Amino acid sequence: MKRSITIRVVAAVVVIVLAAGTWLTSGKLDTGWMRVFSAAVLIATLILGAWDLWLWRLSLVQRIPGIPRCVRGTWQGTLTSFWVNPATGASPAPKTVYLVIHQTATLATVKLFTDESRSTSTLAAVSVVDNAWTLAYLYLNRPDIRVEPRSRMHHGSTVFDVSGSPASRLTGRYWTDRDSKGQLEFTRRHHKLADDFLEAATYFA
Repeated sequence: MKRSITIRVVAAVVVIVLAAGTWLTSGKLDTGWMRVFSAAVLIATLILGAWDLWLWRLSLVQRIPGIPRCVRGTWQGTLTSFWVNPATGASPAPKTVYLVIHQTATLATVKLFTDESRSTSTLAAVSVVDNAWTLAYLYLNRPDIRVEPRSRMHHGSTVFDVSGSPASRLTGRYWTDRDSKGQLEFTRRHHKLADDFLEAATYFA
């Protein structure tokens, strides 16, 4: 919707500029060419929509400098928490988790599924930092009801380094407002986008 409005605004500005230009140069307002305005807007909308949703992900296009690295899909990996249980003095064992990334040429949303909770991004971006691609996002984590007594809802942030072209590995760290942190690594990827932990697990069975 926002893309369509933007296209219409830009097209309207172009029409106004061209109309003013013909009037200033010829002394009369020629509006005959405006009959193709609607068709031009429609074609531009279709082309930009195809680009944003699909064309930018093509392997050939991905080689163009400045095109966002495609990390879309469901990733299987390992979460290693650095939190230390005061009762035992030990950290939890690493666990298998799934990262689901919805991505277009301009937007990205990220979900992390564990066997106890799910995290959903509130802000995410794929960008270049020091000539290397990164995926960074802020998130809200909602634990399952069964673990709420020992794991409350919290906010956090994650930064991944993206390796490979096409992307083949995501490695990074996370921090939370519970004063906890940890490490994440994802090396297996599936093109489908899972809705929950159990569905994601079936992709890699």
